[in-house]
Amino acid sequence: MNIQPQDIDALIELFEASDWDELHLKIQDFELFLSTDPKSRAPGTAAPPSVAMAPAALPTAARESGAGVPRGEAPRAVPGNWVAVTAPNLGTFYRAPKPGAPSFVELGQSVEPDTEICLIEVMKLFTTLKAGVRGIVRQVCVEDAAMVEFGDTLFYIEPA
Repeated sequence: MNIQPQDIDALIELFEASDWDELHLKIQDFELFLSTDPKSRAPGTAAPPSVAMAPAALPTAARESGAGVPRGEAPRAVPGNWVAVTAPNLGTFYRAPKPGAPSFVELGQSVEPDTEICLIEVMKLFTTLKAGVRGIVRQVCVEDAAMVEFGDTLFYIEPA
C-alpha cells in the first residue's frame, strides 16, 4: 500500500475533529503517531536521555518587552522554584494562534495547568502547549517564529 500526502492530511483532520487522545497507525514501513499529550511517545520509542542544562533566562530588557533571548546574549540564572515549559518536539514556536492575533499569554499573566500558552508547528501540524502548572508567566525564552528543538525551554512559570 502506498500512502500519499493527502492520506496523511485526511488522517490528521480526522484526528483533530475527533475526541481521540491518540492515534497510532502502522502500514508496512509507514508509521503515524498523533497525540494530544505533548509528553506522549509513539509505542516502541524510548524517551530521549535526560540532559541537565543550566536554566536559560532573559536579559531585563527582554523580560520587560516579552521578547525572547536575543542570540549571542548570555542567559542569567532563574529562581529554582520556577517551572520550565519545554518544547515537546522540533518545530517553529508561535506565541499567537495566527499572525496579528494577540499572544496566548503575556508576561505576568496568571495561568492554570490547562491554559494554552503557545503553538509548535512542524510540517503544517500544530501542537498546542499548555502551561501544565498554576502560576504566573515570568519569562518567555524564545522569539516568536523561531525554530526550537525538543527540550528547549520556551517559558518559565512561577508556581502559585
